[in-house]
Amino acid sequence: MKFKEKDYTHLFDFSDKVALITGGAGILGPEFAAALLQHGASVAIADVNLERVEQLAKDLSVKHGIKVRGYKCDVTKHDEVENLAEKIEKELGPVDVLLNNAAYFAGDFEAFFAPFEEYSLDEWRSVMSVNIDAMFLVAQIFGGRMRSRGTGGSIIQTSSIYGVLSADNRIYEGSEYLGYEINNPAAYASSKAAVIGLSRWLATNWAPYGIRVNTLAPGGIESGQNDTFKEKYGARVPLGRMGKPEEIVSSVLYLASNASSYITGQCIIVDGGLSAW
Repeated sequence: MKFKEKDYTHLFDFSDKVALITGGAGILGPEFAAALLQHGASVAIADVNLERVEQLAKDLSVKHGIKVRGYKCDVTKHDEVENLAEKIEKELGPVDVLLNNAAYFAGDFEAFFAPFEEYSLDEWRSVMSVNIDAMFLVAQIFGGRMRSRGTGGSIIQTSSIYGVLSADNRIYEGSEYLGYEINNPAAYASSKAAVIGLSRWLATNWAPYGIRVNTLAPGGIESGQNDTFKEKYGARVPLGRMGKPEEIVSSVLYLASNASSYITGQCIIVDGGLSAW
């Protein structure tokens, strides 16, 4: 039988897609937005920080014009997420790709990095409210709209390597983030593990509607850690270093695209080999 070659050039074409990135003005969001725009998507960037999200959208619009919009949204609040969905559909169209990427950023580093035995219930709940409660809320509203439309979609939810593995606490002695002594809080690890469980549930329950749901679990990404932490973390990684935000982009494009049309319910780990030990 003669081989008939198929056309694979369309697999990463997003020209008819609308993507939403929550936590879009954070460490990873700007890279995700740029990559999706470069592949033809219209991109909505949502973040609780109005000044940062407006500036990011402005910067990206120089090249990509009206295909990118910035929105202020507190993803822990139901009404704000519903209003966000309405605005995006009106201005860009229904969301086909959801990057459920918002994460808790501590307003009080001492409370966030407090020892487990002294950790406050209020801080625990604050972490959970963004890292898992808001993840549920955004998935419910935008995924629900995907289901109602009947056109399918791709949802990518950001977890962490520490939702998969426990941290090696030996690397934290002398380590700092933005000048603060750090550790791996139980609240953070627990919330990121919950993201993986939620994603698997959504994947199996929404598969009949053509909605794929996967989790992205980045390893340590350079973002303000001191040299001590970078050296100790890198020594634990087979590739010998921390990752860079742009090194997570290809996995997002893959999971968002038709190239991963038979992949759902998976956790894609991008960690330089840390989890291979």
